[in-house]
Amino acid sequence: MHAEHQPVLPPDSPAEQLERARERSPLLGRPGFLIRRLHQIHGALFQEETGASGITPVQYSLLTALNRRGELDQISIAREIGLERTTVAEVLTRLETRELVTRRPHPEDRRVRLVKLTRAGKALVRRMAPAVQRAHDRTLDPLSAQERDVLMLQLVRLVEANNDAGAVQFRL
Repeated sequence: MHAEHQPVLPPDSPAEQLERARERSPLLGRPGFLIRRLHQIHGALFQEETGASGITPVQYSLLTALNRRGELDQISIAREIGLERTTVAEVLTRLETRELVTRRPHPEDRRVRLVKLTRAGKALVRRMAPAVQRAHDRTLDPLSAQERDVLMLQLVRLVEANNDAGAVQFRL
């Protein structure tokens, strides 16, 4: 039979494709494993694209939140990016050392520290944006545009549905 006369077979269903993946490794049927592994892969791509900046994905998330929201207290930052306050404090110390953020006492409650980007911090966020976008694009590159949108919507749905399960809720 010539290629043009061969019957077109319907593609395998997602369930069949997933079963074949599980046959290759049972780990490919575990969402936690896949999410962790994809996170590792994205971290490596992020580092390849942004390595010269010396900024980690978590630091960039914090800088992005401050860039978008302006001056915030540390608890609000923790909610903006879904991190524990102690981790936020450690990240802020590193960013403050690099003069990318400043911290000052809240005028009405001296126990609360307000954080904002410095000029250098704002400039770094702007400079990094294209490289960060390349890392995101490379992470999703194997997918079609429609598949990327579907995946992103499914990830949003999972985060929203399970937001209260984490140690810190992400501000939705």
